[in-house]
Amino acid sequence: MNMIIVGCGKIGSTLAEELSQEDCDITVIDTERSKVQRIADNCDVMGVVGNGTSFQLLEEAGIGACDVFIAVTGQDEVNLLCCVVAKKAGHGITTIARVRDFTYHEERTYLQQSLGISMLINPELTAATEIARRLRTPKAIDISTFAEGRAELLTFPLERRSPLVDLPINRMNQKLGTDILVCAVERERKALIPKGDFVFQEGDKVSIVGSPQSTSLFFQRIGMASGQAKDTMILGGGRIAYYLACQLAGMKINIKILEADEDRCAYLSEALPSAMVIHASSRNRDVLLEEGLESAQSVVALTNVDEENLMLSMLASIYNPKGKRVTKVSDMPFSEVLERMDLGSIICPRELAARQIVQYIRAMQNSKSSNVETAYPILDGKAEVLSFRLEGASPLLNIPLMELPIRDDLLVSAIIRKGRVFNPRGSDSLKRDDTMIVVTSHKGIRELSDILRPGAAIIGRLGKLTEEEGRR
Repeated sequence: MNMIIVGCGKIGSTLAEELSQEDCDITVIDTERSKVQRIADNCDVMGVVGNGTSFQLLEEAGIGACDVFIAVTGQDEVNLLCCVVAKKAGHGITTIARVRDFTYHEERTYLQQSLGISMLINPELTAATEIARRLRTPKAIDISTFAEGRAELLTFPLERRSPLVDLPINRMNQKLGTDILVCAVERERKALIPKGDFVFQEGDKVSIVGSPQSTSLFFQRIGMASGQAKDTMILGGGRIAYYLACQLAGMKINIKILEADEDRCAYLSEALPSAMVIHASSRNRDVLLEEGLESAQSVVALTNVDEENLMLSMLASIYNPKGKRVTKVSDMPFSEVLERMDLGSIICPRELAARQIVQYIRAMQNSKSSNVETAYPILDGKAEVLSFRLEGASPLLNIPLMELPIRDDLLVSAIIRKGRVFNPRGSDSLKRDDTMIVVTSHKGIRELSDILRPGAAIIGRLGKLTEEEGRR
């Protein structure tokens, strides 16, 4: 796959490092020679110095043979223009643009359709969404989302006092009054795809699938609701703070924002009527204590200075050790050191944005050689979550799942239909345009037919059904 990346800043360099390790031929473009040279020296990529909006420069960089074009400069308008020029110059090219302004996010559907841009990525919004998820989801050690957040897969450890201990899966939802599907369990370092008679044990690492609303209710019912913050203190009033406050307001979380810039405070007060905005510096310990640092259920450090965020989170750990903490860092050169510090959850916007783009590109690569839309490893790589989009005349359509010879090491965990997520029962069947999420400990699932047991007799029947659908 041939790729051009315009912008050699934090996101561009991260993308080049990640994608250069895969089967990709990459060219990076930037107006600053030193940035281009640094990436070219560190990664196996070609470097071009110049303006990514120039048609002539893009031709010299190989736009005619380019499969994916990514614009991640520091200016939204430049990125959009780059993608428009690349779209005109390339042939069937996929374009991805970084945009930070909330206006562009609200108009993303129009921009994508009218300008032909395949993907718009907002690092600050992505970071805010991840922070909101951490504040809402108690003690989940791993979170994956599907279908633009409509479905979630969460993995958490089972503690001794959990009501799930010694409970079989087939009695779980009835006892708790929930609608959750347990899709995988790690026990003694082995990944298991459990059946209904599987009994939970202390120390299990459990993976569940459901909508955000159903997973939230599930954690409440098993006594982990205290993990969801009811109020938060946000230190710093930048873009991430704004996006985060918008999401937390919808979650009925009380919000307090401390911001040192008076003009920014005035803007936030008008834009966020449900939040309490305080004109004060986060560096003043007395102010922090006066505003409730010791009693806040969650503290989110979002200033523009990494070192300040680290110190604020460490201060919060001293005065409020039971509260949740989220620390934003722009760079993670010493990640092993940060992980040993008591900083709570560490969020790096550029890495989140880069990861989202890489997952999108991997899904593209998969779609050319398989039916898989997305693939996420879980349980330390011992199992995998795959999503399939059922387009056209699939042989699996309109057959109850109980009648399909699905392999033993695989579970159909969720179906997303017309924006609604539901956990399938045996009597449910797949429909055209559904998105199906499966969890499996088997390696090599890449085609829709791979979810069935090899050589199953029903495959012949499915083939016949497909021929009949084709004649219609």
